[in-house]
Amino acid sequence: MGMSMYNVIAVISDIHSNRLALEAVLQDLESRNADLIVNLGDTLFGPIDPVGTATLLMEQPEIVNIMGNCDEILLQERSDSLTYKQVKPLLSTAEEEWISSFRGTWSYDELLFCHGTPWNNGRYLLEQVQLDGTVVYKQPIALAAELQGITERIIFCGHSHVFQSIDLPGGKKAVNAGSVGLPAYEDEAPYPHVMESGTNFASYCLCWRSEGPNSWTIQHRLVEYDWEAAAAMADSKGRNDYAVAIRNGRMSRV
Repeated sequence: MGMSMYNVIAVISDIHSNRLALEAVLQDLESRNADLIVNLGDTLFGPIDPVGTATLLMEQPEIVNIMGNCDEILLQERSDSLTYKQVKPLLSTAEEEWISSFRGTWSYDELLFCHGTPWNNGRYLLEQVQLDGTVVYKQPIALAAELQGITERIIFCGHSHVFQSIDLPGGKKAVNAGSVGLPAYEDEAPYPHVMESGTNFASYCLCWRSEGPNSWTIQHRLVEYDWEAAAAMADSKGRNDYAVAIRNGRMSRV
């Protein structure tokens, strides 16, 4: 696989079982001449349509799949998580084996792909959660120091569901591809906080080879889809938290 030459790479992440959003993104990609799709993980962990999501992606074995923290949860024998209890019984052996095949990270040319950080798929790369639950972006100089040992120039991540690109001193760039299927959520760790992209569009990244010293160009893409239908599917599974996030791009209805 490493011998292939890729000129246009699509980076998707954090689908969280939202098949409708994934279908819209894959449709958007049809006209973009992508040679490769890299999926940064947290793929099936959600109440909407985990099996339908798996089917769509397993039909494309050339996709590079990265292991997200929620993918790992689905491989456990038990978990207290409500989402785990909704999704785990639906998964076949084939789907579990597929998740088991996900990579920790993947590197190509000047690009490094991970779920959270290159070292930990349960941590945020760009953001920092403060004691009071406020979320702030790390200072570029601090993030550059954190990534000092990484030889690749552009580091792609997901996990926080908020799309963003940050240029770092020294020439590196850190890019969060955003979330295909879940634009906001609440979490307890490391401190209770809310992550919100502020849009209900499906988010992903396109990355293409260009001329000159910065040999890759990155574009964040937002794709419209029937989020009302996806929210209704979440509601039908008793998951108002997912429904609110999908409808609003925020955790509150305001």
